[in-house]
Amino acid sequence: MPHVTADDGVKLYYEDTGSGNPIVFAHEFAGDCRSWEPQVRHFSRRYRCITFNARGYPPSDVPPDGSSYSQQRARDDILCILDGLELDRAHVVGLSMGAFATLHFGMEYSHRASSLVVAGCGYGAHPDQYESFQKESAALAQTILDKGMAHVAATYGHGPTRMQLEEKDPRAFEDFIRHFSEHSADGSANTMANYQGKRPSLYALKKEMAGITAPLLVVAGDEDDSTLEPSVMMKRTIPTCGLVVLPRSGHVLNIEEPALFNRVIEDFFHTVETGRWLNRTVTDT
Repeated sequence: MPHVTADDGVKLYYEDTGSGNPIVFAHEFAGDCRSWEPQVRHFSRRYRCITFNARGYPPSDVPPDGSSYSQQRARDDILCILDGLELDRAHVVGLSMGAFATLHFGMEYSHRASSLVVAGCGYGAHPDQYESFQKESAALAQTILDKGMAHVAATYGHGPTRMQLEEKDPRAFEDFIRHFSEHSADGSANTMANYQGKRPSLYALKKEMAGITAPLLVVAGDEDDSTLEPSVMMKRTIPTCGLVVLPRSGHVLNIEEPALFNRVIEDFFHTVETGRWLNRTVTDT
């Protein structure tokens, strides 16, 4: 079973499909590498597609110590994937939790990114939501331990910004819920309590975001309310940033609208690869 080893010894499972310029995909909290199947099937025709399971998501290792989970670890695990596969640079695409990791990767390692796609990013980041998000994350982590993944998949997995997927594609939603329910309770609880619940607010990181030099595309769903303001803030703060808002769309954008999502980011890749993605003048930081 293929894996790379992070600098703290945690093994990260990955899948590697296709050839060409590499794309690394980072999944959301409720997903895993299987979540990117619509993208792998499309992009592996012309690109080398690498998906991986975050720490805490079997068959990646599930470290028992909560200190093994953090925003910095998630950021650096993307770097470990690049280093482990001897990739100098790659397009990095993240959704939600994976988008936070992708954004932080851009803050620290822009020189290793051909481009960055930050999709569905910003839940709990606004100052008005930040404290309540931390409390909700701690409570959800305890619920995961007390009631298990099947219960959480049947509740959290049916949240208001995920129901758009069920309405549009019931079979994809069934797959999503089944995969979510198969996750490690210990790994998911540690991820929620120590990564999600303790990550810094994006609004405290404007200076760091303004220093991103890699081309960056933010993608948001117009029915994913908690990500809309942060998405606009990122657009206004990051000189390399563009913003796309998908209509009538919730949180799980890459599965909910796979053809549209693929077309948008493929156009972005082509613009970057032809040297046509230019910086803009930031007007509000």
